Amino acid sequence: MAAFLLKRLLSGFLVIWGIVTLLFLIFNVLGNPAESMTDENTDEATRLAIEKAYHLDQPVHIQYLYYLNDLSPLGVLDRNDPELTAQRYGRLFGVGGSQFLAVKAPWMRRSFQSNRKVSVMLSEKLPGTAILAVSSILLAILLGIPLGVISALKRGQWADRLVTFITLLGISAPSFFIAVIVIRIFAVNWGSWTGFNVTGYMFEDRVFGEGQWVHWKNLVLPSLALGIRPLSIITQLTRSSMMEVLQMDYVRTAHAKGLHRRVVLFRHSLRNALNPVLTSVSGWFASLLAGAFFIEAIFDWQGLGKLTIDALSAKDYPVILGAAILIGVIFVTINVLVDILYTRLDPRVRLT
Repeated sequence: MAAFLLKRLLSGFLVIWGIVTLLFLIFNVLGNPAESMTDENTDEATRLAIEKAYHLDQPVHIQYLYYLNDLSPLGVLDRNDPELTAQRYGRLFGVGGSQFLAVKAPWMRRSFQSNRKVSVMLSEKLPGTAILAVSSILLAILLGIPLGVISALKRGQWADRLVTFITLLGISAPSFFIAVIVIRIFAVNWGSWTGFNVTGYMFEDRVFGEGQWVHWKNLVLPSLALGIRPLSIITQLTRSSMMEVLQMDYVRTAHAKGLHRRVVLFRHSLRNALNPVLTSVSGWFASLLAGAFFIEAIFDWQGLGKLTIDALSAKDYPVILGAAILIGVIFVTINVLVDILYTRLDPRVRLT
C-alpha cells in the first residue's frame, strides 16, 4: 500500500508540475502580466514598481523559479518581503542575509484585479462547485445504474431500445446545449408551474439579520443539465458490464444452485459489474468538481468554473493558475481514492 501511494503521489506531482509549467509559459508568451494590472494612464514609475513586486522584471526562467518556490511546501522566504505577513509558515533556519528556509502553505499570490489572496478566492468558490458536482453525480448514479440494469435484463426489448436511444442523445449533446434546452422547458415554458429561475445561486445573503437564504430550487436545473451526460454514460456502461457479467459461468452456477434471483443479481452480478462504472463515476466526478465552466456561466452559479472564466476575461493570471493547480490536485486525489476503493469492490484487484 505504501509503495502504491508513493508511486501515485509521485505521478500526481508530475501531472501538477506539468500543468503549472505549461500554463506559466503560455501566459508569459501572451504578454507581460503587468499590463493586466495597469492601463494607459499608469505612469512608468508605477509600472516598474509593479513589475518588481511580482518579479516581472526578471527573465522568464527566474520568474518561473520564484513561482515554484511560492507553491512549494518547503521554500525560501525573505524577511523583507511585504507579503510575508500574509503567508503561513514555520521557520527552519537561515540561508543567508534576510532569507530563511521554511515549511509553509502554498502561496498562490494575489489577484491582479481585486488584490485578494487567490487561495481565499478559491476556498470561497469551491463549496459552490462541490455542491453542484455532488448533486449532479448523485443524480447520475441513482438513475444511471438502475436504468443500466433494467436495460441489460430487458435486452432487445422496447425498454432496452428506449433507454439506449435516450442515453445516446444525452451522450451526444454538449452540456451547454442541454442547459439551454433545460432552461427553455423548465424555466421559460413551464416556469409558472415549476417555479424554477433561469439563473440564480443557491445561497443569498439576508438583507436583514445574519446568515443566508438557501434556495434549493436553484440547484435543480444546473444539476440536471450537468448530470445528463454522466447519467447517460453510466447507464450505458452499467448495461454493457451487466450483460457481460450475466453470461459468466459463476452466475449460471448461482442460478443452478437455486439462489434467489435478487441475490444473484445484486450480490454476484451487479457488484462485479461496478468496476468500469466506478471508473467512469470517478472521472466524471473529478471533472464536475473541477469546474463545470459553461454550466456555471449559463446559470450564474458561483463556483470555480465561473471564477475561472471571469479571470480569463480579465487576464487575471494568478487566479487562473491557482484554479488549474486546484483542479489538478482534485483529479489526483480522487483517482488515488478510487484505486483504493477498487480493492473493496473486487478482492481480485491488488494495488501495485
